[in-house]
Amino acid sequence: MMPRDDATQRQIDAARPDRSTWLSANAGSGKTRVLTDRVARLLLDDVDPQHILCLTYTKAAASEMQNRLFKRLGAWAMLSDDDLRKALDDLGFEGLIDDDALRSARRLFARAIEAPGGLKIQTIHSFCAGLLRRFPLEAGVSPQFTEMEDRTAALLRDEILEQIATGPDAHTLAALVRHHTNDDLDTLTAEIVRRRAFFDGDTSDAKLAAAFGQTPNMTLDDISKQVFLGSEQTLLTSLLSALEASSTNDQKAAAKLRGISQLDASALPILESVFLNSSGAKEPFSAKIGSFPTKACRDGLGAIMTQIEQWMARVETAREARLATLAIQKTRTLTEFAAVFLPAYDRAKAQRGWLDFDDLILRARQLLTDPAVAAWVLFRLDGGIDHILVDEAQDTSPVQWQVIERLAQEFTSGEGARADVTRTIFVVGDKKQSIYSFQGADPREFDRMKTDFAARLQAMGQPLQDMEMEYSFRSSRAILDLVDRTFANSQDSGFTPSQGHKAFKSDLPGRVDLWPVVEKPAKDDDPVWYSPVDVKAANDPATVLAQHVAKTIRCMVDQRQLIPDDNAETGLRPVRPGDVMILVQRRSDLFHEIIRECKAQDLPIAGADRLKVGAELAVKDLAALLSFLATPEDSLSLAIALRSPLFGWSEADLYKLAHERRQKYLWAALRDRAEDHPETMAMLNDLRGQADYLRPYDLIERILTRHDGRRKLLARLGSEAEDGIDALLSQAMAYEQRAVDSLTGFLVWMETDDLEIKRQLDSAGDRIRVMTVHGAKGLESPLVILPDTGKRNVTVRDQIAISGGTPLWRTSAGDMPSVMIQANEAAKAAERAERDRLLYVAMTRAEKWLIVAAAGDLGKQGDTWYDMIEAGLQRSGAQEHRFDSGSGLRLEHGNWAGSGSDLQDDPPGAAPILPGLFRAPAPIAPDRPKTLSPSTDLGGTKALPDERGLDEDAAKRRGRLIHRLLEYLPQAPQADWPVVAARLMSTGADVASADEHALLLAEAEKVLTKPSLGDLFAPDTLTEVSITATLDALQNRRIHGTIDRLIVTPETVLAVDYKTNAAVPHGPATCPVGLLRQMGAYAHALAEIYPDRQIETALLWTRTATLMRLPHDLVTGALCDTPALDASVSET
Repeated sequence: MMPRDDATQRQIDAARPDRSTWLSANAGSGKTRVLTDRVARLLLDDVDPQHILCLTYTKAAASEMQNRLFKRLGAWAMLSDDDLRKALDDLGFEGLIDDDALRSARRLFARAIEAPGGLKIQTIHSFCAGLLRRFPLEAGVSPQFTEMEDRTAALLRDEILEQIATGPDAHTLAALVRHHTNDDLDTLTAEIVRRRAFFDGDTSDAKLAAAFGQTPNMTLDDISKQVFLGSEQTLLTSLLSALEASSTNDQKAAAKLRGISQLDASALPILESVFLNSSGAKEPFSAKIGSFPTKACRDGLGAIMTQIEQWMARVETAREARLATLAIQKTRTLTEFAAVFLPAYDRAKAQRGWLDFDDLILRARQLLTDPAVAAWVLFRLDGGIDHILVDEAQDTSPVQWQVIERLAQEFTSGEGARADVTRTIFVVGDKKQSIYSFQGADPREFDRMKTDFAARLQAMGQPLQDMEMEYSFRSSRAILDLVDRTFANSQDSGFTPSQGHKAFKSDLPGRVDLWPVVEKPAKDDDPVWYSPVDVKAANDPATVLAQHVAKTIRCMVDQRQLIPDDNAETGLRPVRPGDVMILVQRRSDLFHEIIRECKAQDLPIAGADRLKVGAELAVKDLAALLSFLATPEDSLSLAIALRSPLFGWSEADLYKLAHERRQKYLWAALRDRAEDHPETMAMLNDLRGQADYLRPYDLIERILTRHDGRRKLLARLGSEAEDGIDALLSQAMAYEQRAVDSLTGFLVWMETDDLEIKRQLDSAGDRIRVMTVHGAKGLESPLVILPDTGKRNVTVRDQIAISGGTPLWRTSAGDMPSVMIQANEAAKAAERAERDRLLYVAMTRAEKWLIVAAAGDLGKQGDTWYDMIEAGLQRSGAQEHRFDSGSGLRLEHGNWAGSGSDLQDDPPGAAPILPGLFRAPAPIAPDRPKTLSPSTDLGGTKALPDERGLDEDAAKRRGRLIHRLLEYLPQAPQADWPVVAARLMSTGADVASADEHALLLAEAEKVLTKPSLGDLFAPDTLTEVSITATLDALQNRRIHGTIDRLIVTPETVLAVDYKTNAAVPHGPATCPVGLLRQMGAYAHALAEIYPDRQIETALLWTRTATLMRLPHDLVTGALCDTPALDASVSET
């Protein structure tokens, strides 16, 4: 065995499979490797994969760990004996590596893949969901429950609010709204749901009074009696006379006191504003004894001044009681509303079989602690889990810890303490990286649970191995030294001086730059008169800093600025755009300015790490087109769609059409000029013809695929638009799963939520990444820029405070009683501590180079990130350095060079020199022939010569409505057909009048209830089947159509198309030739798909409920007689 360095040996010791371990791991110390090593060593020790439970914080982390493990196990299966022995030795395998051990190692990949239920590497939410699905009866949940997304939960909360507002408990909502100062109730209801456990406890008046330190049932009248003893009216009269004859300030006080109409509780706020100091005073809200009124006025009042000062003291004493009483009243309205809202919310979820993410944890905890079923559940699980591994333990919430604790209790007590099996727990985390308090994380639980597990394991004679990993395999010594000095005095945030950082690559060059602050100008530049009103001034600090960041990166790339790289032959290579990660605290103006300026510098950039779907240009363009398809009279949406990349109209084209039109609607004007815009009309006519039949997802996909919309949008808007397009498709699928799909309904559904999605930027290619620090957790980059290090106010966003387990509804800052002030200050202190930890995460993303900048006012507190890093640099001995933007500081370690313009070798990842063939201009591709629609593009008549009836538009609308009924009614019970039909005919672009409803439904019912047609509508038949093929009979032209009904059997395939013509032919021979060609095209296409079956076609005439089978020779002959087709039209 080769000797190992200290860092590697610590990793091997931490991964020992026979010891329970609590591991505190610094950033970049390789905890993911330790986790995978431990799982691999457990498998090598013949632990069955299904007996291992590994809990991670995110699905991405679970996937990464599983991929790493499977990659390693898969490699073992293919290694030679010598290489495998070395791999096992590097892993720390302590057994004899003989042939049996090698064979066992090679079989681990198959064992892990084939394990029943798979290797359990999952988030705790996924584990709890699986637990509930395994024991649904015991947990009291539906076996087929659905996990709610945030959007679904928000919509359900809104629905419950509407029910309460119109129900018998409306008074609770009315009382709540009187105290609610925000227009948005959703934030408050979401917080009530998130803190539901506290509302389940004791929220009685006595409990609330105790929480505020008040006597139960205290009223404002009781408080006022303690202030007004009987002589105050005389004192007030004398005081007013003296004040009005005194100085200006005294006269202002008199004006306030004149507002008192009666000496009761209503007078207390006015007296407090006059008698007590302000919130900014040295002693806030203390009585102004000796300082009010002015000295001359006090002298004039003489003996009664003593009584006035006693009155002032009583007002000071009463203020706390008054504010506490008001806060109790406000909190009581909250608890009364929650007592109505939460049960209604739970009932609604139960009726739908839904659980939110908090439900998964809470229900699992209840399942594992319920005396009636817990023993049974744990007994069933006992044979399933022998080893628990917990990743990112610092971000585990107290409730989640309770689930883990209950599972691990069986290791050391009861039936679970099995003598024949070594059972372990492995926990890894870092309090310094706990940054998810808004999701319930509490870093204090990390230490508490360590103490708890250590005591229990010690009692079992299995001491807990408490370890720390100080070595960083990521960052250079310069960055790590700065981190230690920056947080040397931040013990309250989870930092301990003894747990410093060591660089594994001690000789790796590193650099930290502190740019000078871009200060706010004395006066903003006046914007140009025609600029938008919200445009930023050219000298705005955020704009100036964003420009400097972008220009600096541009210069680095152009001048081939060198950066250390172990894989480079010289140890240095030029900077690439993909080396740069820009981290901000929040998505502020600076965030968006940086992205804009990087694009202006023509730098490859991955875009924002989160995007609002509705704000994406590609989504807006698609939504405009969909809005027009739903409502053709929507001229604005049509105009937006025409100007989009989907159609590519110029401003002049649109102006000409709109300005010169005689019609009211833009669509009518466009139809009149159809010959001037054939491609536009072809696309719009096709989409309008399909809008009533296709689901929203299929319609969007038709725009993107058949009409080349995706390519057009990406060509104009760039590759980052793809995320928005895919999100829109995902939302269409989600909508169809939750509602009766209609285009109008989908558009309304999309408008009801400001949907935001997270983009995965961990592998953004050779592009700059701009993201929040939260989004960068777990990532790293050679060069990290922190531009958002300036002043940021500490605010408490939660509206509900918790004191002693009791929920308290926060009051305004000036009306907070002392209990709430203490809770608020504690929350602010926790926020400041978490912000320190967020800075730690940001700094430790950097491998070699960290650049720090700031814009605007830093304030005077000295607690901004910029101030903290500047102090750390000064303690580290950083040198003054002249940057392009001014004088700053630089800390450097190792040998750095300047530009790499003299390097001869191409840097790793540089574009290779291509042969001339690839640099020559590509030939212009010929236009692809138009894809033909069998129902419209093959020519021929579609109706009998003497057929009379509705005009063409009305007939087509009637046909689309009949088609819709025949598609959806078979899926519903016959008794529900009238209701379903009414809904189908009252939504979408085609809406039937009240007179038409009965006629259309009767015609559809006649078809659906005719016994001889029953096989057409059996459950196993296919409806609205899209079909595409290239047909020899049409000169190798491609067709794309939709078959209304397709019946597939082992011997035959029958294609049926509905026809709603007013006149029905006597037989196949008299059918209009256009219909025969359509069915002939379907027959030829189906013959290519089903070459071994007999192809049949038929028309279903809905007027007479008659199925007319068509001879194969007849439809084939009609198709072959199709006139020559014009192939010059580009495909749409």
